[in-house]
Amino acid sequence: MKKFVMAAVGGTLAGIVASTQFVGPLLAQEGTRSVSVYEQLDLFGDIFERIRAQYVEEVDEADLIEAAINGMLTSLDPHSSYLSPKDAADMRVQTRGEFGGLGIEVTQEEGFVKVVSPMDGTPADAAGIEAGDFITHVDGESVLGLTLDQAVEMMRGPVGSEIIVTIVREGEEEPFDVSIIRDTIKLQAVRTRTEGDTVVLRVTTFNDQTYANLEQGLAKQVEELGGIENVNGFVLDLRNNPGGLLTQAIRVSDAFLEKGEIVSTRGRNPADGDRYNATAGDLAQGKPVVVLINGGSASASEIVAGALQDHRRAIVVGTKSFGKGSVQTVMPLRQDGAMRLTTARYYTPSGRSIQALGVSPDIIVEQPRRDQTADEDEDARGTRSEADLRGSLNNDSLSEDELRQIEEDRTRAQEAAKRREDDYQLAYAIDILKGLSALGSSD
Repeated sequence: MKKFVMAAVGGTLAGIVASTQFVGPLLAQEGTRSVSVYEQLDLFGDIFERIRAQYVEEVDEADLIEAAINGMLTSLDPHSSYLSPKDAADMRVQTRGEFGGLGIEVTQEEGFVKVVSPMDGTPADAAGIEAGDFITHVDGESVLGLTLDQAVEMMRGPVGSEIIVTIVREGEEEPFDVSIIRDTIKLQAVRTRTEGDTVVLRVTTFNDQTYANLEQGLAKQVEELGGIENVNGFVLDLRNNPGGLLTQAIRVSDAFLEKGEIVSTRGRNPADGDRYNATAGDLAQGKPVVVLINGGSASASEIVAGALQDHRRAIVVGTKSFGKGSVQTVMPLRQDGAMRLTTARYYTPSGRSIQALGVSPDIIVEQPRRDQTADEDEDARGTRSEADLRGSLNNDSLSEDELRQIEEDRTRAQEAAKRREDDYQLAYAIDILKGLSALGSSD
C-alpha cells in the first residue's frame, strides 16, 4: 500500500513540476483564445443589433436567433441541427411510428435535398420516388440555398393536399415533376410473409416497435410453415430502410446472433466509447439468413447488415448501402426545443467504419429497371409448344401422380419467374437459400 501511495504522490508531483514549467505560455494561450472567443461573440452581438435596427423589414428576433443557432449546427455536418419545439415533438411522434407527411427520409447534398429512401406504402413510394433522387424544387420554388429543415418545412402541409416536387434522377436526361398527395404516415415497422419455404422479413424502419414486430412476425410465419424444420432460411430485407433508433438496430442484430460484438461507438473522447454485445438466443435457430440492402439502406440498417456480415451469420446481397456511419444524440433544450448533435462514429465488429463508404454486399445484385415495351412485345407474341399444336400426341408414359408432380413443379417455376420480374433482388436471395437448403439436405 505504501508503494502505491508513493507512486501516486510521485506522479502528482511530477505533474505539478511540469505544469509550473509551462504555466506562463499555457495561460497566455488560454487567455488569447478566450479573448478571441469573446471578440467573436461581441461581433455576433453587433451584427444582431444592426440587423434589428437597420434591416429593410422588421425581423422577428426569436426567428433570427433560432436561424443563427441552426446555422451553427448545420455547418458541422448534414445531420446536426436545431429542433424547434414543434420539430422536437414531431420527431418524438415519428419514433412511435405515426406522423403526417410524404413518407421520405432525406438528407442534403451539394445544396439540394437528396432522398435517402422512400418508406414502404407511403405517398412518396406510391408516386415512384426512388432512393438517390434529388429534389430541386417544391411547388416550383427552388430549395437551393435553404437548410435541410427549411426544405423539409416546405414539403409539409395538410393531409390530403397536393405537392409538386421536381426530381433530378440519374439516368434521366431532364428533371421531371412528380405530384404527391400528403397523407398520414402509419409505419408498420416489420412486414412478414412466406415465399415457398422462405420467411421474408421486411423491415421498413427502426422505431420503438421494430424488434417486437420482428419477433412476433417471425414466430407467426414459422408456425404457419409447420415449424422451423420446414423453413429453409430467412430473408431480412433492409432495402430503402433509412434507419432510426440505435437500440432497435442492436436488438434486431442480436435476434440472429448468439454472441460477440454487434457495434461499437467512438466519440471525441476515447473514454466515452461504447461497445454492445449479443446475448444468447437466435430467433432463426441457426437457419441461413440473407440480408438485402441497397443505396437507401442507412444508419441502423447498416449496423445490422455490418454486424451479421462480419460474424458470417448472413450473406449480404444487393448494392452498396448509403454510408451513414455517425451517431446523433438528441439533447433537450429549454422551451421544449432540442438539439440533434453528431457525437460519435459507429464501427462494425471487425472495426471498420462505414461512414461515407457504406456496407459492400457479399454478392452485388442490381435491381433492373423493368422494360414495359419488351413485356408488351412478349405478351403479343405469346409462347407456343408441341402441346399447342392441333392433333399432337399425348404423353402416355407418365402416371397421374407423376403428371400432377410435373404440374406442381411447373407452377413453382412460373411463380419463381414472376418473382424475378417483380423483384429480382428478392428472387436472387430466395434462390441462394434454396441452394443452401439443397446442399444441406444432400449431406
